[in-house]
Amino acid sequence: MPKEQSPGKPTTRRYSSQEKADAVRMVRALRTELGTEHGTVQRVAGQLGYGVESVRSWVRQADVDEGRTAGVSSAEAGRVRELEQEVRELKRANEILKRAASFFGAELDRQQRR
Repeated sequence: MPKEQSPGKPTTRRYSSQEKADAVRMVRALRTELGTEHGTVQRVAGQLGYGVESVRSWVRQADVDEGRTAGVSSAEAGRVRELEQEVRELKRANEILKRAASFFGAELDRQQRR
């Protein structure tokens, strides 16, 4: 289903996994039908009312995910994001523990000096 959009005015829209998969499938079918890659992404994007670069990136990512081309798969990218989040949380926890150790260490010093 096409969306209403003003020419030259970028919009932010979340597409469902199904919408992305359908667009990729349409591009691949059109490429097979025409025997060329030239213009297929733009044609499908226009038919669906999606951004050309969005559709192009979905096709590229689908090719990587399916092993057709080299690159970082969606699963690998997701795992990297999870690990980066875990590292951030661990660093934050370490900082809290360092501050707590410093605080309690100073408190013990004060008590021993009395």
